[in-house]
Amino acid sequence: MKIFIVPLALFFSSTDAFNVGPVGRVSTRLGIVEGQTSAASEKLASVYEGKPAENETFDKLVKKNFPGAISNKDLATRVVGLLDEKGFNPSNTLLCTSLCADELARVLEDEFVDIYGNNFNLGGLSGFPFAGNTGFGAMAAHIPDDGFCLLIHGPHVGITKEGQVGKVERSGIALVDNCCGSAIAASNYLKGITDGGATITPKIQQFTDFQQGAVQELILPFGKRLGRAENRMRELPYALYDSQEVLVTDIVNTGKGGIKKGLAVLGGIQINTSPDTLDYFHPLKFDYYDSDGNLVENMLPYLR
Repeated sequence: MKIFIVPLALFFSSTDAFNVGPVGRVSTRLGIVEGQTSAASEKLASVYEGKPAENETFDKLVKKNFPGAISNKDLATRVVGLLDEKGFNPSNTLLCTSLCADELARVLEDEFVDIYGNNFNLGGLSGFPFAGNTGFGAMAAHIPDDGFCLLIHGPHVGITKEGQVGKVERSGIALVDNCCGSAIAASNYLKGITDGGATITPKIQQFTDFQQGAVQELILPFGKRLGRAENRMRELPYALYDSQEVLVTDIVNTGKGGIKKGLAVLGGIQINTSPDTLDYFHPLKFDYYDSDGNLVENMLPYLR
C-alpha cells in the first residue's frame, strides 16, 4: 500500500511555485461578464425549456433506489434560490466543478454553466478532484473581485428505465452501457482483491492510466462495505463520494485563504438516466463558507 500513497500525496499537495495572485478584469473567457447583474433564478426557465417532462412513474423508481434524490431541475431551482439570497449572480460567481470525465456528467454541469457561466474544472475519472490544491488555488484567483464561487462535486451512477443501477441508455448507442465505467472497473478490481483472486498492482505508477490507478487505490478502504452491500452498484457511488469528500474538504481547507466574498460547496451523487428522462442528484452536502474561510452555514436541509 505504501508504494501507492506517496504518488497521491505528491499529486494532491500544493506547490507555491504555482500559486496565482488575484487579478482585476472586466470580463473573462469563463463567461463572467461585467454588468450581467440579473438574478440567476431568472435564467432557470430558459435552462430547462425543452428538457424532458417529469415522469411520475420513473421518478418513484429513481427515489426508491436513491432515497433523497431530486431532479436536476428541482436541485437547480433550490440551489439558485438560496444563493440568490446570499448575493450570487451570473456576474460575480465562478462555477467550479469536480465531476467525472464521462459526457453524461456534463448534463448537470452544462445546466449550471447556462446559469452562471463556464466552469473551472477540477475533476477527472469518477469525479475525483485530480486538479488538487494547485487547481483550486488557480481557480480561486479567477473568482471575480468581491465575488463568489459555487463548487459542485461528486461521482455519478446510471439507472435504466427498468431500474437497473450501474447501467444507462445512451444517445445513439443500442447497447445499455455501464455508468460509471471508471467506478465499476475500480469496483471489479477491488472485488478481485477482497475475494482473494487478484493482487494489488502498482498500476498507479503508469502515467498513461494514472487517474484510473488512483481511483482503484482510493476505493480500497471500502472493500468490506461494498462486499456487504445489498446492492453493490447502488452502494458504489456513495463509497466513492465518501472518499472524494475527504479530498475535497482537505483541498478547500488548504485553499480557503483564496476565497473572496463566499464559497458554496455542493456535494452529492449524480444520477444519470436515459436521454428522454430527467437526470437526478442526491445532495449530501451544501455548505457555505464566508470571506474568511469559516464554515458558517449548512444549507443541506433546504434542498430536501
